[in-house]
Amino acid sequence: MSSDGGDEVTDDYDATTPGLEAIGTPNNNVAAQTVTPLSDNPLASQLTSVDKPKGPLTSIKFNKDAFDFGSIKQNSTDNKHTFTFTNTGDKPLIIANAKGSCGCTVPVWPKEPIPPGETGEIDVDYKPGKQKGTQRKTVTITANTDPADTRITISADVEEIPE
Repeated sequence: MSSDGGDEVTDDYDATTPGLEAIGTPNNNVAAQTVTPLSDNPLASQLTSVDKPKGPLTSIKFNKDAFDFGSIKQNSTDNKHTFTFTNTGDKPLIIANAKGSCGCTVPVWPKEPIPPGETGEIDVDYKPGKQKGTQRKTVTITANTDPADTRITISADVEEIPE
């Protein structure tokens, strides 16, 4: 990027150019434009998230928000745990999304609203692949709660399988 806002990167990049900062090692001539955080952007209020449900808010409480698989082997595929939760509010609980912190952690959540006082389950499937050592993964649940995101955690000590 050039200092005039264009897309050109030149070999004569000067680290003192206003609005630009160097990233990486000093010899690689890579530049990045300084970016205004979204929270400071006046247009941010016009953005909407498809993950965050609209409507009345409620609350969610998990019986346990963490589970340790203990010692498991690399490439194992039978590591499943069910997290049980309760809608502790007075409005139906709508889970819009549940997302693992990596592709090895796959949640399955109820798509139907959970009535007040009722319980539901989120199944988490963990496939460590070639990971080894102590692993900690999270699942972020986005629902009509405040705050909108709630996290549950799985962990395991993954034993390396000699090749």
